[in-house]
Amino acid sequence: MLLRRTILFYTTIRYHSSNTHNLQSLAKIPCKYRAKAIEQAQEALTDYLHTVRIIPYTFAENISKYSVVSLSAAISKVKFSTPDFSKSLQRFLRYHPVNEFELFYESIGIDVNELDGVLPARKFFLSEDVNPFNVACALYGFGVPWNMLGMLYKQDKTIFDKDPSDIKDIWSKYIEDYGFTSSSLIGICLVFPHVLSNGDSSLFNDLKRVIINSDLINDVDGNVDSWIDICRKIQLFYNLGCKNSDLFESIGRNKTILLEFSEEILTEKVEYFCRFDVTNEEVMSLLLTKCEFFEIDLKTPTFCVMGLLRHFGMDEQHLNSISDEYPYVFGKNRFINLPHVMRALNLNKWFFDKLKHGGHHLLKSYPSINLDQDNDNDFAESLARIESSRVPIHTLSKLQFLHGIGYGENGLTMKVLKHVHGTSTQLKQRFDCLIHNGIEFSKLCKLISVSPKILNQQSEILEKKMKFLSEGIGCSLDYLDVFPAYLCFDLEKRIKPRYKFHTWLMENGLCKREYSLASIIATSEKSFIARVYRIHPAALKRYLEIFMNQDYNTFQET
Repeated sequence: MLLRRTILFYTTIRYHSSNTHNLQSLAKIPCKYRAKAIEQAQEALTDYLHTVRIIPYTFAENISKYSVVSLSAAISKVKFSTPDFSKSLQRFLRYHPVNEFELFYESIGIDVNELDGVLPARKFFLSEDVNPFNVACALYGFGVPWNMLGMLYKQDKTIFDKDPSDIKDIWSKYIEDYGFTSSSLIGICLVFPHVLSNGDSSLFNDLKRVIINSDLINDVDGNVDSWIDICRKIQLFYNLGCKNSDLFESIGRNKTILLEFSEEILTEKVEYFCRFDVTNEEVMSLLLTKCEFFEIDLKTPTFCVMGLLRHFGMDEQHLNSISDEYPYVFGKNRFINLPHVMRALNLNKWFFDKLKHGGHHLLKSYPSINLDQDNDNDFAESLARIESSRVPIHTLSKLQFLHGIGYGENGLTMKVLKHVHGTSTQLKQRFDCLIHNGIEFSKLCKLISVSPKILNQQSEILEKKMKFLSEGIGCSLDYLDVFPAYLCFDLEKRIKPRYKFHTWLMENGLCKREYSLASIIATSEKSFIARVYRIHPAALKRYLEIFMNQDYNTFQET
């Protein structure tokens, strides 16, 4: 009996609270008595809520059963003694009422660490704000597990402000008009809680196409957990922004995807194909018409870029052309990086189109390459030196980042690796920043291959430089194709002073030749000063007086 209580006690703690240290309040109770003490406290609280607070027994029992942490904090104030503890608890509760809202909200599944943002101000008894409790009771009456009600509250707390009778009307309408079973409707409401607060006939019509019209009801176990799992998978497609009715009918026709594959696998595949930078509808259509993709391992296998492109039908002339243009992409890589390999080659649309038109067979039939095939000696030698170094992990993680954006196992990748500094996380943040600010993926990979130090700066600095290029200078981002090193120079000490000085010279007729941006910025300081002196000796003095003090805005007033 003691063993059963102990197992039940710790299982309850793990299930209902992610922070077991909150039970330190029971430190004064010997370990071997704690399970029994909690059990007695739950019985005492149930009795108190039912007999003193006039809460129906079933709901009083649910509150006691699922509020272990808050209850433990309350009973810590009661002196423990083996024979009289139960009576002491009953007496304590009658004369020291507990905060019923803490117990209630924890019992429906709100983490105790989140209670401060949930508890009503200056209210202690459920009778002071009875509506949330009444809504919980109504939903429990429909079959929603008591300790899962917090899922609804955290996603849409307005549900608990509604009149329980309105909730009953909404529930009855969904059962009668759409033909859902209670367990399937519970799953829908826990995953799409807004249907209880404001209704969503459009969503329910779509769900009917998937669940009712495809007879999914008879394929899924009648328990709530199974329906939550199914609805979360449907939500994954719904959140892609694809609300086309035909696509939901397609989900129904391919219901084996919902039945046979876990949410983790579905999420993984959706995220994978979205990385090809195609529309959500294209990804959804691909996965719903080519279920084989869910069975293909797209993580661990290694492929040769040249071999894979040949396998997918690229002719030799085109292959030679892109290998000359993007040499840093070729060599080996892993299938997990395939979407970004294709984006780095600017072939992502072409490759995705191949996948849509039967390419899943090509992908599935692509042979695992011989590990000795297509080896790049420069890469292999450099990798061996890294692995034998004192701290290889940091460098290898940076190399992993480069592979992740499409760089292959080749000597050029290793040359880039030598010049990029920062953690792999920082490098990814800087790369993503440049993408977010408008540089195309394939172009950015090329810019990095030419000027790797681009990635050695903070995201905020890169953003300012790009903004000045487009707004301050009026250049398109395409100019970076010609002068990628622009992003490597100091904005305040080099780019702005020199550009504004050159503009001032042109506006005042002192310089008849308009120099390129690269010539203005990339020229060494010595050569730049010599050029200014040749243009006009007095201009040099002006430059040294104002620009070297970074007071170059003065020129706008001169």
